[in-house]
Amino acid sequence: MKKLATLAGILSLAALMAACSSTASIEGSTQKAESDASRAQAAATSAEGAAQQALAASQKADQEAASAQDSVRRANDAVARLEAAFSTSVTK
Repeated sequence: MKKLATLAGILSLAALMAACSSTASIEGSTQKAESDASRAQAAATSAEGAAQQALAASQKADQEAASAQDSVRRANDAVARLEAAFSTSVTK
């Protein structure tokens, strides 16, 4: 009986030690997961900011392209008027 009680005590102690090491492992994994989640949140926030900046840059590029097209139209009109004036002066 004494050996059985000693064996039960040893098994209980071994189970307690295994549980403690498992708890430490679980706590370590939990902390790592929380750290990873925090980094992922920061990356998501950064990505949202970058997306907003890209949208603003795209809108500005669209505006600049429209302005450039207007400039091309004005230049073409000026060239056409100059050609017409030259043609009129040559025929006179």
